[in-house]
Amino acid sequence: MRDMFAKGTFDTAGWDAKPPFEERDGVSVGLVTMSKTFHGDLSASSVVYMLVASAEAEDSRAYVAMERIEGTLGGRAGAFVVQHNAVDDRGEQSLSVTVVPGSGTGELAGIRGRMDIAIDADGGHSYTFDYRL
Repeated sequence: MRDMFAKGTFDTAGWDAKPPFEERDGVSVGLVTMSKTFHGDLSASSVVYMLVASAEAEDSRAYVAMERIEGTLGGRAGAFVVQHNAVDDRGEQSLSVTVVPGSGTGELAGIRGRMDIAIDADGGHSYTFDYRL
């Protein structure tokens, strides 16, 4: 396996927030799906399945998600799944996006890694991806 690095931008579309399946004591839990299109070193599309919890009184929220990404990475075709774990605690944010071990297919079989996501002041999204193949 070699250590590799990718970077680029991505667009989001199709934000589909279902009505919360639980709302109690100021906390709601619900499901959101959306799609992404990646540009740059990762040329791919994905679908994100997100479970979101919001505590409005605290102005805090968190989500966990699974995202299947399919396309080309560094010229190699295939797919892989990443797991998101994010927390926004009154504006203090943390996010971890990690490749699910064993989820790589095609020329991306065996992929491992971690992706960082940034949102600029204009709302544009970018990623950096440290991975091994």
